[in-house]
Amino acid sequence: MAVQLKNAGKVFHTHYAHRREKRVGYDAHINHERVILHSDCNSFYASVEELYDPDLRRVPLAVAGDPETRHGIILAKNQWAKMYGVATGEAVWEAKQKCANLVVVPPHYDWYMQMSRLCRRIYSDYTDRVEPMGMDECFLDLTGCERYLGKSGREAADEIRTRVREELGITVSVGVSFNKVFAKLGSDLKKPDATTEITPDNFRERIWGLPTDSMLGVGRATYKKLRSAGVVTLGQLAAVPEELLEAKFGKIGLWLWAAVRGLERGEVATGEESLPIKSVGHSSNALRDLENDAEVWSFMLWISQELAYRMRKCGKKAYGIMVSVRENDLSWYTYQKKFGSATSNDAVIAEKAFEVFREKHKWRCPLRSVGIHGIYLDELDAPEQLTVSEDGEKRERLERLDRTLDELNDAFGFGTVTRAACIRNPCAPGMELRELVMPNARYM
Repeated sequence: MAVQLKNAGKVFHTHYAHRREKRVGYDAHINHERVILHSDCNSFYASVEELYDPDLRRVPLAVAGDPETRHGIILAKNQWAKMYGVATGEAVWEAKQKCANLVVVPPHYDWYMQMSRLCRRIYSDYTDRVEPMGMDECFLDLTGCERYLGKSGREAADEIRTRVREELGITVSVGVSFNKVFAKLGSDLKKPDATTEITPDNFRERIWGLPTDSMLGVGRATYKKLRSAGVVTLGQLAAVPEELLEAKFGKIGLWLWAAVRGLERGEVATGEESLPIKSVGHSSNALRDLENDAEVWSFMLWISQELAYRMRKCGKKAYGIMVSVRENDLSWYTYQKKFGSATSNDAVIAEKAFEVFREKHKWRCPLRSVGIHGIYLDELDAPEQLTVSEDGEKRERLERLDRTLDELNDAFGFGTVTRAACIRNPCAPGMELRELVMPNARYM
């Protein structure tokens, strides 16, 4: 069967087999009973910095990494900086072109983690189902709690905003809805210090006019594909037939079809529930741009040491590798590949990552940063069938060596023992391990 979607003068054309598989991850009808909140701390890093130094409240402020190690990217900014057009994710030098008197401070992650814990303590007074999304965002499931609390979801959201502001000195924006996707979207609609409710009756008029990338789950790649087909708004996405989205995007397409119609049913995890680790990765900016394959290989070998160490600490090995590169014009590309055997050894990871890079990347300009993620994870001690070409004894020797290196790094600090090829790498920053474990994080 051929399907055509004409939208904004553009055409999608595809063939698909007419079938009805069991739908997983969404409901057949809108669930009117659920009450889901999404609480988002406003300008979180900057707000916490202002608590420790109140003078910063009167000046344009940005929290950023160290420009000398090429980590000079804006992580957060306050309202004064926003008035000058300073944007999260841009370079410090770009931000200072917009605001010459911008005050830039380094991040203090221990402060942010402490504030995150205090926020979650307030949330736990309303429900035991609190699911963190990093340090500054949480989902709360208040379904069934309204009778116990004696207030509606919106009233609870307003009370939470008041308590956070008065007890902790920062503000949050809260979205209230009947599923996680719309609750998250609601918290983004009005900032700072606001409550936005999206209901089964008003969600079409409230959100269908918004761009597709405003919805959780629509990343850059999906947004570009939708836009190239003339699907720009969530309302236009809702008009695309289910079969066409499935044919174009696979399971993600089915999820998009359901989510934009309010049928998403993702559960809110409790703080005690352990979410599976889907990937383990490490990325870094090079001290200077990488200009050829040899420099990329050397940088990947350096990155892989920390990645492999993290992977083994998580008790994982990877069957697949994902490589991400950012060019010096800030264009971003990702490539991935699944292999026949799993590994947690840094040299093997580097070799496989470089293989993926050589196969898929087309040099256009120098690279500013490189990242490697282990994907398709399995338990480190899970049994595995070796192929005929694999050397079992060599693999066992590498595993013993990895365990010895881990013991040394645990005892004396990461980087105590490193590969000689990485010692004088002119592109690699210092090799200290900067580990930050997000609360209930899905990724490390």
